[in-house]
Amino acid sequence: MIIGGPASQLLAGRVAAILGQELALCDYKTFPDGESYTQVVTPLEDEVAIIQSTPTDQDLVFLLQLLDICQGKKISLVIPYFGYARQDKIFKPGEPMTARAVATALNPFLENGRVHLVNIHATSIISHFRCQAQNLDATPLLADGIRSMGLEDAVVISPDKGAVAMAKAAASRLGVQCDYLQKTRLSGTEVSMAPVELEVMGRDVVIFDDMIATGGTMATAISLLRQQGARSVYLAAVHPVLTGSAVLKLYRSGVKAVLATDTLDRGVSTVSVAPLIAEALKA
Repeated sequence: MIIGGPASQLLAGRVAAILGQELALCDYKTFPDGESYTQVVTPLEDEVAIIQSTPTDQDLVFLLQLLDICQGKKISLVIPYFGYARQDKIFKPGEPMTARAVATALNPFLENGRVHLVNIHATSIISHFRCQAQNLDATPLLADGIRSMGLEDAVVISPDKGAVAMAKAAASRLGVQCDYLQKTRLSGTEVSMAPVELEVMGRDVVIFDDMIATGGTMATAISLLRQQGARSVYLAAVHPVLTGSAVLKLYRSGVKAVLATDTLDRGVSTVSVAPLIAEALKA
């Protein structure tokens, strides 16, 4: 049985359709005082798969409620977008490692279960789960989505060294060159970004990253690549967080198109990770 949390209802429906499994009917509410309420209306089976991203604190509470409802069942937990994944280190005295705290809160419900994450921002988070945990890679799906666009003389660019592995994997699948952007500070207020090795003049450029949050750094990179003569610039990301006016920033900077997966349900979520999740649940 597939149980979709409020942040992943569409994705859960797609996974259930692929697997031919029942999609549970659930009721989610918020009381006037802000408290969350969850009810799984469909009678539970012995084995369940809960699919719920946690972009907000309330979504995390909804997930805890679903896990509490399913106590005693064999649970496969899928968290397509893991909130707090960027809080995976302690930098200052008195700070929490919130990613660890979230995993610790989930662990008691998963003694006989397993966890599936999708392109988790910090792979070290996997070690905080006491059950079997797996990090699924949506890069091939995004690369296939880019291939369908029929780009000419394309080059894949990572916005920094941190996303180079993902960019290389995408470039290998597409059979194109790969590079990363190097940031150079010209003054107190001026920054330059340029590929380390490759020229982008007259080429279609695809920036690959695991997530887009505020869009500020990406918008700067897009503008600079266009100034360097790129024919067009595309942006591909697994997790379209897209807070505030991020989409406006990206298109104002001159991006040709934004391609993202449905780990978060946004207008740019045109590539589904449902086949990836379905295959993991079958294993």
